[in-house]
Amino acid sequence: MANHKSAKKRIKTSEKKRIRNKGGESKIKTLVKKVMATTEKTDAEKTYREAVAFLDKNVSKGILHKNTASRKKSALTKHINSLTSAPVAE
Repeated sequence: MANHKSAKKRIKTSEKKRIRNKGGESKIKTLVKKVMATTEKTDAEKTYREAVAFLDKNVSKGILHKNTASRKKSALTKHINSLTSAPVAE
């Protein structure tokens, strides 16, 4: 256990950061899974916008590295582009 006041404070702050980071990472995983599981293009695009916004926000907070976020966005974009839009009724 820490003996110095500054070390005790460090333990508290690092625990707060750990909880914040864990929550952010968990939500990222959930959003990515939602986009990948969606087969309808319009629903996937809606969830994709939400996921990209959240990825960018986490990069700015330092929870995620920018290259990691870029890699995830690229994979999501590939998935979206592979989906076919609903056929138009004639």
